[in-house]
Amino acid sequence: MLKNSHSKYQASWLEAVCKGLKHKDYILRAPTNERLNLALVDTRIFGRFLVSVPYVNSGGVDQLDKATARALVSEACDLADQLDVHYLELRHEQGINHPRLNHERSDKVHMRLLLPKCATKLDANFKSKLRSQIRKAGTHGHQLKIGSHELLDEFYEIFAANMRDLGTPVFSKKLFSSILQTFGKQAEICVATNNGTPVAAALLVHSDGKTEVPSASCLRKWNHTGANMWMYRQLLGRAIERGSQTFDFGRSSKDSGTYKFKAQWGAQPHPATWQYYVRKGSVEDMRPDSAKNTKRIETWKKLPVWLTKIIGPPIVRGIP
Repeated sequence: MLKNSHSKYQASWLEAVCKGLKHKDYILRAPTNERLNLALVDTRIFGRFLVSVPYVNSGGVDQLDKATARALVSEACDLADQLDVHYLELRHEQGINHPRLNHERSDKVHMRLLLPKCATKLDANFKSKLRSQIRKAGTHGHQLKIGSHELLDEFYEIFAANMRDLGTPVFSKKLFSSILQTFGKQAEICVATNNGTPVAAALLVHSDGKTEVPSASCLRKWNHTGANMWMYRQLLGRAIERGSQTFDFGRSSKDSGTYKFKAQWGAQPHPATWQYYVRKGSVEDMRPDSAKNTKRIETWKKLPVWLTKIIGPPIVRGIP
């Protein structure tokens, strides 16, 4: 059955995302009061989608018993019909058997690290190459600031620049402000600086013994200093300080560059099974690696960052 703490956590994400991206929320409840959180992603550019939950890596009905899960999925499919969406997307970790779910993606995995109780033990668990890289990065004089709304501007400047370099439209600053407001002391921004200059930044959310990093970025011109490597070591240390037993690095494609980056810290892969009720078109059309999006990505990389911060948010809010 769904635990109350997990339910509250998922409800907080639904609230933060819908406020930050201006989506309409739908909450489906079982007779036993378990819930399925959904957001209607509705834009003129891409169409309409029903998602549990945009931006967040996990959603759906993972922690429900099978009968309750199937009943809520049936209700969600009916809602998808009523709203006339292209598809319903449920971000499970473990798939469920339901006749109306007609597409599935399991090409990505969650990368999670079990944390020791102290930072000394954390460092001892690293391989010698990783320890050497962290020590070398530490010689460049990086420092860490931890805060909330007062660091949002610094975080966002780094995040927007990194998204442009990746060819990805950037989320609005309002999304991150909404996350900080909704989660309160559970959420914090970490900014790595060098001689006072912000060079890398991350958003952390701590809850029920787990720390996750929904968004993190490093300015490419500082890569030679190992700023990103140094920052992630600080993020892991911060998670231990906050009493977390698990650090969730987020999803990655198997054997990709980000997968290998996370694996070097000791993170292990866990299933990510996203299931769909497709009514129109194809799920593949919205994937960034689809053939039709390749040219768009290369074009986006050439745009000035200031322009991407204006035109990016209205675009990306419509991508489920």
